[in-house]
Amino acid sequence: MAALFRRAMDFLYLLCVLVGCTALVLISAVIPWAVFTRYVLNSAASWPEPMAVLLTIVLTFIGAAAGYRLNLHMSVAYFAKKLPPPLQRATDILVQLLMALIALFMVIWGERLVEVTWHNSIADFPSLSVGVTYLPIPIGGVCLLLFVIERIFLGVPPDPIGKHSETAPFE
Repeated sequence: MAALFRRAMDFLYLLCVLVGCTALVLISAVIPWAVFTRYVLNSAASWPEPMAVLLTIVLTFIGAAAGYRLNLHMSVAYFAKKLPPPLQRATDILVQLLMALIALFMVIWGERLVEVTWHNSIADFPSLSVGVTYLPIPIGGVCLLLFVIERIFLGVPPDPIGKHSETAPFE
């Protein structure tokens, strides 16, 4: 069962990375288009800026869950590393429980935000619901919660890149 859950989390992680990378690539295409239309064509397009904001929301919440899974986020662990091993484990469990609390907050309040804004529309994209634009918040919260559960019960997932030695090229 543990191996099946780990494989499912590997798939979810890859999905989060794919969504986050796609959002980043699209942001990188939309912003230059906005600059091109404004300064070269002298006719600024109205949609690139709100599109970039929407893609940034996707990148932030979905990408952050993926970054959390492999400890690619910022953390200050200096004092925790100075504790004896049993206290280090207790501190890690506390941190994971606090992260689960944050994930639950994102799921519950993000879902409520989606529900409240579902029937509103965005001025630049009249056919797009505001609620849809907020969907990355609860989705990212669910992903984050699953990654926290994985970490508590199965430990830190293996690094897909693996360990490599850093040696000077001209030794």
